[in-house]
Amino acid sequence: MNISIIVFIVLLIAAVILFAKNVRTIIRNIKLGKDIDRNDRKSERFSLMAKVALGQSKMVVRPVAGLLHIVVYVGFIIINIEVLEIILDGVLGTHRLFAPLGYLYISLISVFEILALLVLVACVVFLIRRNVLRIKRFFSAEMTAWPRTDANLILITEILLMSAFLLMNAADAVLQNIGSEHYTQVGVFPVSSYLMSPLTGLSEKKLIFIERGLWWSHIVGIFAFLNYLPYSKHFHILLAFPNVFYSKLTPKGQFTNMEAVKKEVEMMFDPAADPYAAPAEPQGEPERFGAKDVTDLTWKQLMDAYTCTECGRCTDVCPANKTGKALSPRKILMDTRDRLVEVGKGISKNGKEFNDGKSLLRDYISEEEILACTTCNACTEACPVNNDPLSVIVDLRRFLIMEESKAPAEWTGMLTNIENNGAPWQFAQADRLKWKDEI
Repeated sequence: MNISIIVFIVLLIAAVILFAKNVRTIIRNIKLGKDIDRNDRKSERFSLMAKVALGQSKMVVRPVAGLLHIVVYVGFIIINIEVLEIILDGVLGTHRLFAPLGYLYISLISVFEILALLVLVACVVFLIRRNVLRIKRFFSAEMTAWPRTDANLILITEILLMSAFLLMNAADAVLQNIGSEHYTQVGVFPVSSYLMSPLTGLSEKKLIFIERGLWWSHIVGIFAFLNYLPYSKHFHILLAFPNVFYSKLTPKGQFTNMEAVKKEVEMMFDPAADPYAAPAEPQGEPERFGAKDVTDLTWKQLMDAYTCTECGRCTDVCPANKTGKALSPRKILMDTRDRLVEVGKGISKNGKEFNDGKSLLRDYISEEEILACTTCNACTEACPVNNDPLSVIVDLRRFLIMEESKAPAEWTGMLTNIENNGAPWQFAQADRLKWKDEI
């Protein structure tokens, strides 16, 4: 077996094993969340996934960014067909294995090249928007050096991968023209044909060295990109589909009931209930009201955190953020993901009983942030991958108020009025219609 085939197979196996290991860790971390049933109304969920995740319907609300993202997204999906050929060539020691497909192969090459150019241009525009135009939402307080670097690294990597692909094809085309062995005629190269001039006139040996070097650079770059994804916000490329599928389908603004509270209220309204009956023996630890740490959240909320694209659209439409409050819905999910990664690492190192004495509330997200939320649902509506930062905020707030009784004084007065008067105003129910007498 050729040494290059052995090297390629070793790299391929290593890349797949490492990626699988990282994905397994992320799945384990997501499963640290509480269980929630999101398997109902499956036809509606598939339809939503096709519309939002596949069709990018919420991206094009902002046309420029939306159209550029669609170009990169479509390019990423379709060019993977070309990656499949490269992998098979590497394993089998062949060159352009799918060439016998004839006109179909020629058409595919043309599509790949045009898409590669469009992806390259789109990534350059994205880099300009981030680093030259410096769009405000990319420079909020939570967008520290690493999140900005992460975005730039991915864009630069995609530019390099597309450049390597086009230059590889240009060298390949020149080798085909001079009749080099194994480089048989396979059709036209609509983009890379314009890159052939600097290569024309080079010796066959140099051309093969350039073509092989670019081939290896392209595929090794893809392996590296694949294994960088689990550490990056760009893991949403894979998680967007299940994340949208398991979206909340209940009416906007409808909160989940807490089972313990619901039972108390139901018993109050049940004339047959015995108020002196002994409560049922709790199974395991008593349920916590709301959430203090990531393990108190549901697996779907934790999946939201990993799927966050850090685009900032949620924060950009948040009325609390617009008025200078501390709240940023994007930061809520970024902090949730950072805390979850920290807990996951602790469990991997110390076992399931890991406890570092820290929590999502206060160590990552302050009381001021969660109390600033108006629960308007604008952040959830704006998210292009159907994340729900509002649900995390509400659960943290529930813990703060129901477990620690730390509601602001204004809220306490309102809640007392609702309890006593059935309304947030300090008027007895009997006095509600007195305003009519004053007309």
